[in-house]
Amino acid sequence: MSDSGPVDDAALVGKAAGGDQTAWDELVRRYSARVWAICRVHRLAPADAADVFQQTWLRVLENLDSLRDPAKFGGWIGTTCRNEALAAIRRARRAQPVDEAWLVDRPGDPEEDDPELPFLVADRDAELWQAFRRLGRRCRDVLRVLVVEAEDGRPSYELAAAALGMPIGSLGPTRGRCLTQLRRFLTEGIHGAGGNS
Repeated sequence: MSDSGPVDDAALVGKAAGGDQTAWDELVRRYSARVWAICRVHRLAPADAADVFQQTWLRVLENLDSLRDPAKFGGWIGTTCRNEALAAIRRARRAQPVDEAWLVDRPGDPEEDDPELPFLVADRDAELWQAFRRLGRRCRDVLRVLVVEAEDGRPSYELAAAALGMPIGSLGPTRGRCLTQLRRFLTEGIHGAGGNS
């Protein structure tokens, strides 16, 4: 873009906010792969991923001149895309009809005829999500990407690192600490419920 070498993000943001199309095109070129990686790590359907990709860049364009620290553009666009992806997932879940047979009619489940099973499963899930919500934002994001939304239970650490803006080497230890904290919250919740009855 310049004969004197690559322009840093802060300078590009300033120019793009001022209407410089070349600077905007360079930001899009630099960060499109990261935005797509975040869409993929959230396992969005292709149409939803395309919508999130477009919505992310629209939000960035709308708020470019209000970015407090233009040098942190990469982190900002990553957070923006994650928020858009999670919003798309929430919308999809709200639109999806709940089939109670999914809870009860599972092959190989010895308790599939137990009429209390749906209530036990719902109670367990409620406790789990209550404990999950007590975690800090970083832990919730890490566990969502590496555990909850991991495809076939096998997370891609490369995609997770790109989506979360973290070094690959810190993902495993962070995941372990977050799971330990989640277990502690669950244990506290169980003992607390027992003490109140």
